[in-house]
Amino acid sequence: MRSTDGGTRSGADRNGYNPDGFARAYDKVLAKWPADRTSTQVTTPFGVTYVHVCGPRDAPPLVLLPGGGATSASWFAQAEELARGHRVYAPDLIGDAGRSGSGSGGGAGRGGGGGGAGRDIADAGGTGRGPASGERGIRTVADLTAWLDALLDGLGVTSGPTALGGHSYGAWIALHYALHAPARVNRLFLLDPTQCFAGFRPAYLLHALPMLLRPAPHRVRAFLAWETGGAVLDPDWLALQEAGAGFPAARPVTGPRPAAEALRGLDVPVLRRLGRGSRAPDPTPGGARAGGGAGRRAPAARGCRGPRAAPGGAPPTLGPESRPPRPTDPAS
Repeated sequence: MRSTDGGTRSGADRNGYNPDGFARAYDKVLAKWPADRTSTQVTTPFGVTYVHVCGPRDAPPLVLLPGGGATSASWFAQAEELARGHRVYAPDLIGDAGRSGSGSGGGAGRGGGGGGAGRDIADAGGTGRGPASGERGIRTVADLTAWLDALLDGLGVTSGPTALGGHSYGAWIALHYALHAPARVNRLFLLDPTQCFAGFRPAYLLHALPMLLRPAPHRVRAFLAWETGGAVLDPDWLALQEAGAGFPAARPVTGPRPAAEALRGLDVPVLRRLGRGSRAPDPTPGGARAGGGAGRRAPAARGCRGPRAAPGGAPPTLGPESRPPRPTDPAS
């Protein structure tokens, strides 16, 4: 694990993606994090992972996984409160929008590496570079869990289990990791989870399709306005999502929802939080009916509804409704 500092890229590619513009937007959102935030890079078999860290060094660890295409910077509205009682680690997903590098082949999301200007990014890390020697692409769920194993090891989260949280696609990864390595996870919270206990609503997929097929800032803005029901979003966060349109693409790792038998055997406290009016995932409170009784599959699961639906990254709405779920005892 090593500390990072600046590097640059310039110019837009043939899809209109501008790495410098993305880097500036990323840094502007990152400036909203607590003053004690630092950034590090962790080398894994799948590429270098870029991680933001804040909170007391001796506090219990908490790992936060963003939604697809959203970047770890999107946790700005939750980081300060969560860091009061945790050592918070927020990585950019390998292969997705942000500053983590990736091996060739698959990817964890929409992109293959991030643009790189500003005080945190290293010369080689997260700049859309090609695979380094020995790196391999993330192509399967087993690869994703192996990546998280290596990430926790590299961060030094090895003396005991960690709290693990994720939003949307990040929640799907977090749930699969808890099933893979329950001894390394002591609490799990899933914020607007997708493909965990129920599938996507057809209307959600129809509205997302134009943005996915032909990414462009105006399509991103239109989709987020629909997804959040016209909620007031942080303008800098919205600018970051628009700047990420056309981010170098990689095939995301997707798959079926976890098997009912696996969920029944999950012995980890789980908090599942849905935004009011959530349009994509698990439409029923507590999951009791979603996916044919998914809420009953995880014995320690507890569900609740937040005040507003969260967009695909994390909930960057303005005002008190942006306060996070507390992972200190999600099963109580």
